[in-house]
Amino acid sequence: MTITEINTEFKKYSAYQDSGVEWLGEIPERWEIRKIKYLFKEINIRSENGSGDLLSVSQYTGVTKKSDKVDAGELLTNAATLEGYKKVEAGDLVSNIMLAWNGSLGFSPFNGITSPAYSIYRLNTGFEKRYFHYLLRTELYKAEFKRNSSGVIESRLRLYTDDFFNIWSILPPLAEQTAIANFLDDKTALIDKAIAQKEKLIALLKERKQILIQNAVTGKVLNYDANDDHENYDVKEKNHSPSGNQKNHSSRPMKDSGVEWIGEIPENWEVRKFKFLCHITTGAKNTEDKIENGMYPFFVRSQIAERINSFSFDGEAILTAGDGAGVGKVFHYINGKFDFHQRVYKFSNFKNIKGKFLFYYLRNTFHNVALTGEAKSTVDSLRLPLIQNFIVTIPPNLEQEQIISFIETQSTKIDNAISLQEKQIEKLKEYKSVLIDSAVTGKIKVS
Repeated sequence: MTITEINTEFKKYSAYQDSGVEWLGEIPERWEIRKIKYLFKEINIRSENGSGDLLSVSQYTGVTKKSDKVDAGELLTNAATLEGYKKVEAGDLVSNIMLAWNGSLGFSPFNGITSPAYSIYRLNTGFEKRYFHYLLRTELYKAEFKRNSSGVIESRLRLYTDDFFNIWSILPPLAEQTAIANFLDDKTALIDKAIAQKEKLIALLKERKQILIQNAVTGKVLNYDANDDHENYDVKEKNHSPSGNQKNHSSRPMKDSGVEWIGEIPENWEVRKFKFLCHITTGAKNTEDKIENGMYPFFVRSQIAERINSFSFDGEAILTAGDGAGVGKVFHYINGKFDFHQRVYKFSNFKNIKGKFLFYYLRNTFHNVALTGEAKSTVDSLRLPLIQNFIVTIPPNLEQEQIISFIETQSTKIDNAISLQEKQIEKLKEYKSVLIDSAVTGKIKVS
C-alpha cells in the first residue's frame, strides 16, 4: 500500500506547518522539532568483569540476547574477554554505529552488556520510548543516518555520537507520542501475525512438496495423472497438512524393499546400490578454485572455456558438493556443456535409470538417510562410500517418465502457491513500513 492510499484510509491533522528542515517537510501544527542531543544522553559505563547477558542489535529484531540466537555448543563471541564491554539497562537505545544507516538500532528490553563498538543512549524523562523506537527505524531516518555517517564505502559507514546528536527529531506532544505508539503496537502486531501465518503456510507447502516428491520416487503414489490436482493448492492452511490426502499405493501389488527406511515398494520396482547406476567422478584439478556464497560452484562457464570450447563435459549429469556448505543436501541437474570444480562430484552415464529421476530421488532422500547417525562424517565432506552404497529404488522406464512429469507438474503448482504467499508477505511488510512512517511523521492522525 502506498502513502497516498494510507493517507486516504486514515484522517489527517487539521493544520500543518513547515518544519524548517527540508528532509522532514511539513509536520502537524502543534508538533516541534529538536535535535537529538536535547532528547538523549550518551551512556558509557563499562563492565568490570564481563558478567551479564551479551546483547546484539539487528535491523530486523532490534536488541536481542545473543544466547537466543546461538546453537548449543557454539561460542557467544570470539572475544577473549568481555571485560570493558558497555553496560546496557532495559530501556536504553543501543546503536550499532556501523549499521545504524540500515536500522540496526533499538531500545533494549533487557539489562546486559554489548560490544564497545556500539553506542548506548538514554532517553530523557518526559518522552515515550516506543514512539522513538518506531521513528528512528523508519526509512526517512535511516536515509538521514546514512547521510550523516562517515566513511568512503557503505560497509565502512559509521554514525558517531556527535553526528547522531545533530540530527533533527520530530517531537509530537507526549500524549500523541503515546497514542501513536499504542496505535502502531496494535497495528504492527496484527500485521506481524498475518505474516507469521503466511510464513507457516509456506513452510507447510515446502514440507508437502518434499513429501510428495519422496513418495513419488519411492513408489508410494498410485496416480501420476498430470491433470489430477492431487491437492488443492490454495491459501487454506488446512489443505496443506503434511499427511495430506494424496492417493497412495494401497491397491497396488507391493513387496518388501529390504531397506527399513524405504519400506514396501511396488512389485515391479527394483532396488540397487548407487554405484551400479552411473559413473562417479570429480572435476579437473585446474578448474577455477573459488567459493561462491560459501560453496564451491557446481559448474563454471568461463569466457575462456566459451571461446575455445574447452568444456570438460557435455551431456546429462548431476552435481553435488564434495565438501563445504550444503554437502549431501544440494544437488544440481544439468544437461549441456560445463566445467566443474575438483571438489564437486559428477554423476553421469546413467544405466537403467533416468538422470532426472535420480536427481529428484537424491535431492529428497539422500541427506535424510545417508547423513544421519553413525553414517555422518565428522567433517563437512561427503565420503565416496556413502554415495556408492546408497540404496535407490528403480521403477520401469515408462513409470520413471510418468513420475518425472508428475513431480514437475505438482511442484509447479506448489511453487506458484508459495510465490503468491511470498508476494503477499512483501505487500504486508511494505504496508507496515509505510504505516509506521506515516504515523510517526504526522501524515496521518491516529487519535
